Amino acid sequence: MTDHSADHSADHRHTILLVDDVAENLDILNAVLRPHYHTRVALNGDKALSIAHNHPPDLILLDIMMPGLSGYDVCARLKANPDTRDIPVIFITAMSEVEDEQHGLALGAVDYITKPISPPLVLSRVKTHLALYDQHRELMRLVQERTAQLYGTRQQIIYRLGRAAEFRDNETGNHILRMSHFCRLIAREAGLGEASVELLFNAAPMHDVGKIGIPDRILLKPGKLDADEWAFMQKHSEIGAEIIGEHDDELLQMARLIALHHHEKWDGSGYPAGLAGENIPLPARIVALADVFDALTSERPYKPAWPLERAVVFIEEHSGTHFDPGLLPAFHNALPQMLEIRAQFADQPHPEG
Repeated sequence: MTDHSADHSADHRHTILLVDDVAENLDILNAVLRPHYHTRVALNGDKALSIAHNHPPDLILLDIMMPGLSGYDVCARLKANPDTRDIPVIFITAMSEVEDEQHGLALGAVDYITKPISPPLVLSRVKTHLALYDQHRELMRLVQERTAQLYGTRQQIIYRLGRAAEFRDNETGNHILRMSHFCRLIAREAGLGEASVELLFNAAPMHDVGKIGIPDRILLKPGKLDADEWAFMQKHSEIGAEIIGEHDDELLQMARLIALHHHEKWDGSGYPAGLAGENIPLPARIVALADVFDALTSERPYKPAWPLERAVVFIEEHSGTHFDPGLLPAFHNALPQMLEIRAQFADQPHPEG
């Protein structure tokens, strides 16, 4: 069995990812498809997800019964990821009950072919769904062109709402600009796809929008908050989620998720839900790291800016308690560009008097 992948720039043939834990089944599919298409192969679900993420195919033929991640699991994860959700998935399986087909289609698959396969049927179904996918992509391209201005307006509204929260706080004007860029840089280094990265970049400015709902006597108190005041301050996460609300729009969904959970800590000691580890949504983990780093390295009315070295040591020492330790390499890799962003969007000195 061989992987007949090729550079898409060499010709304009589509690429199909074949996923089956039985090598002989992959050989059969390869023999049918490779005269017409580029093919990639994966013997398990984890490998299939890796290929789909790093080298997105035009279509996936996916077995269901596999050790580890089943085909159903793989399909669900593909459809949950903005970078892979549109790739058409055809299940190829010996499971032929109507309930099996219904379950597969409900997960987002476009078709269901039973084994043993009929080569003419496979070729016909593949050709049909590739043509539909090409039409879908062209329509999406046109829609994206025509809605770019509207999207830009929405981004500005989100940014301005984030700034509204800052006007009531001790934050500085460029804080949300810097931390949003920090989020984008860290997310890229962490391996997120470009669609997910841009969603995070555009949602991050609303992370503290809930501070609009905190009374001035608490939000602007110059001294340390007492226990009751701190408990009320912590409500800004839930207030922010309520302000954003629940929407079908994935940008607002991510903004709500970040507002609600960016004060969770890796060890479970954060708020409001006390989530721990990977139960904390990844965008919120990235925002937590970017937000704290910018706060440490920025001057505030109540503290001077920390030296870079001290801030980096703080992040390292709190990795595994406050921050996701898996993000530490991404943070270090992104740091040179983060310093460029910090210089580009530096705060102006506060006027005396």
